[in-house]
Amino acid sequence: MNKKPITPYYLIDERKLLRNLKIIKYVRETSGAKSVLALKCFSTCGVFPLMQQYLDGTTSSSLYEARLGHDKFGKEVHAYCVGFAKADIAEVKRYADKIIFNSLTQLKTYYPAVKNLKIGLRINPQVSYSHFDPADPARRYSRLGVTDRQELLTAMPLISGLMFHFNCENDNFNNFAANLELIGRTYGKLLQQLEWLSLGGGLYFTKEGYPLVRFCKKLKEFSARYQIQVYLEPGETAVTRSAELVTTVVDIVHNEADIAIIDASTEAHMLDLLVYRTSAKIETAGSGRFKYIIAGRSCLAGDIFGTYRFQHRLKTGSILRISDAAGYTMVKKNWFNGLQMPSIVIKRLNGTMDVVRSFAYKDFVNSLS
Repeated sequence: MNKKPITPYYLIDERKLLRNLKIIKYVRETSGAKSVLALKCFSTCGVFPLMQQYLDGTTSSSLYEARLGHDKFGKEVHAYCVGFAKADIAEVKRYADKIIFNSLTQLKTYYPAVKNLKIGLRINPQVSYSHFDPADPARRYSRLGVTDRQELLTAMPLISGLMFHFNCENDNFNNFAANLELIGRTYGKLLQQLEWLSLGGGLYFTKEGYPLVRFCKKLKEFSARYQIQVYLEPGETAVTRSAELVTTVVDIVHNEADIAIIDASTEAHMLDLLVYRTSAKIETAGSGRFKYIIAGRSCLAGDIFGTYRFQHRLKTGSILRISDAAGYTMVKKNWFNGLQMPSIVIKRLNGTMDVVRSFAYKDFVNSLS
């Protein structure tokens, strides 16, 4: 591409993505644990050809994600949903290698229709790791997974595997190791009767300094102890630090503080910032003398990316790059206020820039009626 893309746009850098993928490959080769990409976190199929080389397949949270994994990624397709509808089952069984049910009711209702596939059941081990209550899979009254171990026994003849998704951005190896041992003590006899076990996602093992050798050893020992194939479901850990939202300052206003308005929005383009009330990461900001609130251009009063200091004054036309714009970002983008949807641009391994998707007025209209 010769022409520079127009902001706002998401920019995925395959060279940065490759760093994470190589770590995932190392974990597979060292521990034996397979990894399937969590499409609920990242579904941008423009980089699937690269990711296919390092992951074993995909895992989904809906019918459409399962079909996307089948059609665009290939390899293994794990299909999970908190609540399948009858029509979902009729179609999803065409795409999935494994179907994982969230409850015993769903398992027993749909088992006759999918019994020729590998079937799993999600378990809530009632321990978890999460920085945010809305993302805690074992929070009080959680609907995510089976808690009654006696009821689980009745499902054993119907299933070949279990899923324990109990982490969210867990970069604490000791916590993970302790909880894995708890799962072994609690469910070990059942695991020995099964073929596979998914430990879900939310394990931040691509973080700089993470004890990968110990992590791999733990996974390998656990797998050998129970003679079971372990799966991981990396989402954010597969794409962390590989993308940014590139924006332009369109105005600067003053109301007790200098406020720079950019041509993007938290609600429309980085929704997790609002959901979890966190600030965006802007690597060019630091301890400079010029302080700005960076705000989006939607009508939402709380459309704020955060407060930052810069070495130089911002002005209309200044480019701001917001980091970590891959996981749970592009999958949540929406048309709030009818704001221009960011294009998706990929910087390939050879350095070329590829605009793989751009959006126009007709996409806005078609999303509504």
